[in-house]
Amino acid sequence: MNEDLRERLRTAAASHRPDRARMLARIERGMAQEPPARPVRAPRPMMPWLRIAGATAAVCGVLTAGAFAVTSAGGQEPEGGQRVAAGPASPSPGRGGALPAHKAPLWSDGSLNPNSNSYWAQSEVTVRTTRPLSALTVELRIALTGGVNTTGSWRSLPERDFAVSAREEDGFLVYRWSLKQGRSVPAGTHTFAGQYNHAEGERDTGRDDYTARARAAGEQTSVGGGFRETR
Repeated sequence: MNEDLRERLRTAAASHRPDRARMLARIERGMAQEPPARPVRAPRPMMPWLRIAGATAAVCGVLTAGAFAVTSAGGQEPEGGQRVAAGPASPSPGRGGALPAHKAPLWSDGSLNPNSNSYWAQSEVTVRTTRPLSALTVELRIALTGGVNTTGSWRSLPERDFAVSAREEDGFLVYRWSLKQGRSVPAGTHTFAGQYNHAEGERDTGRDDYTARARAAGEQTSVGGGFRETR
């Protein structure tokens, strides 16, 4: 750029005078104008999965609290650290038998084996003793309703310790187990069972019964009852 052009530009710049009034007016107009109002947005609805998650969390909280309460209540032990347990129901007296006296050493129960069917059955006598027995006779009586005839018997105690018989007496099929002289029955739970056929259909055990007579430490005791189904 030559010296003459530079001189002309400097002269033009020095002679320029800005229009201050016009500039101020433009600024005032701009400040007087309000900015356009921004539209108000409606609140966004909660996503479905958020609602489901929240409800699930609330339900889980309730269930957890309930489970804790049940566990705490169920696990509490009585004073003294002893648990209270329900004992077996006392058997009902049957023909020729009697319920054991308080603290007697003998307890019994009669039941129909769950494998019994429309043609065959097994009646069981359970004897529980708290002391060894020096004498024991268990008698099982099955009423001779239609088609009843023996198919065998068994006991949980050693066979050699008992004299066993099965015969018809006064309208009953009678199974009898008698402890042999000089033998003993240990404390514990023992089972005696009689098996038999019968007429087709469900057999009524209402007339069936049993008795158990024993001697423990020189004391005579006896128990007896009827039969219940365990199906």
